[in-house]
Amino acid sequence: MRTVLPILLISCCGIALMNCGEKKADGPTTTFTKIDSLTDRYLALQDSMLQSWNMMINDDNQKLKAMHNLLHELIVSTPDKRDVLSGYEEQLSQLYRLRYTQKSMGNADVVEEYDFASTSLINELITLTESKSEFTYNTTLQKLVDDIQQADQRVNNYREEYDFITSHYNQFLTRNKSYLKEVAHSDSLEMKPLFQMVSVE
Repeated sequence: MRTVLPILLISCCGIALMNCGEKKADGPTTTFTKIDSLTDRYLALQDSMLQSWNMMINDDNQKLKAMHNLLHELIVSTPDKRDVLSGYEEQLSQLYRLRYTQKSMGNADVVEEYDFASTSLINELITLTESKSEFTYNTTLQKLVDDIQQADQRVNNYREEYDFITSHYNQFLTRNKSYLKEVAHSDSLEMKPLFQMVSVE
């Protein structure tokens, strides 16, 4: 009896260890596949592209807001030009409607139309503002003009940054589209247009 008990204990331990080993072998294995790696890279590039786009549009919104504030100051201080300034207000409203999207910018004419309308309105507003005698001492007018000019100068930098990220995204799609079909809708695997197709003379 004394010899049977240790043998029984050893047998039970052996069976338990074998069962543990079997469970471990049957459990799910965590392997990082090529698809996983490509998906991570795809999503990271999409995030970077969207972040770059949002920063650019937000800066453009701030420019339009400064133009709106400048118009308000001009209307208050130049009541005799109210009709002309009301026309400028309408042009400013149209800029929001004219502005390109990530898709519509594939048509170079859309971007050129927006840029032409924006530049024309900025030039007219700043020329009118700087012609006012009080411009030399009115810090509010000076700051608004400065804000508009600086934002306008940043446009090309934002576009170049967006193009840089988007061109990497497009190259990535070209190389890996067949793999990505398993993890993304076909419409989201389309090449994105770049600003560099538009002349910025």
